[in-house]
Amino acid sequence: MAECLHSPIINADSRQVYKEIPIGTAAPTAAEQARVRHYFVGTRSVRESYSAGQYAADALKLIEDLHQQQDVVVMAGGGMMYIDAVCRGLDDIPQVSPSVREQVRKEYEVNGLEWLQEAVRTADREYFTRVDIHNPQRLMHALEVSRQTGVPYSTFLGRERRRNNFRVVQWQLTRPREELYERIDKRVLQMMEDGLEAEARSVYEWRQLSSLQTVGYRELFAYFSGETSKDEAIRQIQQHSRNYAKRQLTWWRGKKDIREVDIRDSDRLIDEAIKLG
Repeated sequence: MAECLHSPIINADSRQVYKEIPIGTAAPTAAEQARVRHYFVGTRSVRESYSAGQYAADALKLIEDLHQQQDVVVMAGGGMMYIDAVCRGLDDIPQVSPSVREQVRKEYEVNGLEWLQEAVRTADREYFTRVDIHNPQRLMHALEVSRQTGVPYSTFLGRERRRNNFRVVQWQLTRPREELYERIDKRVLQMMEDGLEAEARSVYEWRQLSSLQTVGYRELFAYFSGETSKDEAIRQIQQHSRNYAKRQLTWWRGKKDIREVDIRDSDRLIDEAIKLG
């Protein structure tokens, strides 16, 4: 699509921005980047903090610059918060006091992830159904806001947001669920062959950073620390990747302005995109 539209690709994957972990995030290869220019791929270190808000500011400035040269720009990726931040704007989330944030952090450190998951499920069942329950940063933030305000975190989501000065057309690429899951399982094995274990070891010392609370690394970190076997870590990566894919599908299907397109009908999708240009 990008080649047909003579457009670069704005990457909207929240983990492919980190330069140290290209295998586990399935970042665009050097050959793919040689075909089409990609932005926001390998531009940050896992040791840097980079939020959806920062990404939106950077991406919107880039889009404005690109629109000086062309009418249509392609954005691609599965970072749900990143895409929403650019296309719809960020939610107006109340500030959390340092004391509440510190209390939640201490409780999580003492009680662990399962406790945190249950606390969020109890405080906000709606948000719990769509959040990555293996991402402690997002879970803690939701719990902090709920405790600070006394109402579920999800009540602050989806309110009136910033209006862009460009039109957004979104497609969700789909394929049969059984085929999707089979491809995910095979991809995990391929990533292991490509060197995922060595890549995870190279960032193990920073394993507590939010950038590495990511499927593929959490499970291998547990293997490195002796908590599980290598085979079990691989099985968990496959399972957690399938779970994440399911959450992505649920997220996008909840957006009324997104069209589903079967990946096997990609020629029709490209034709539609060309007409936009």
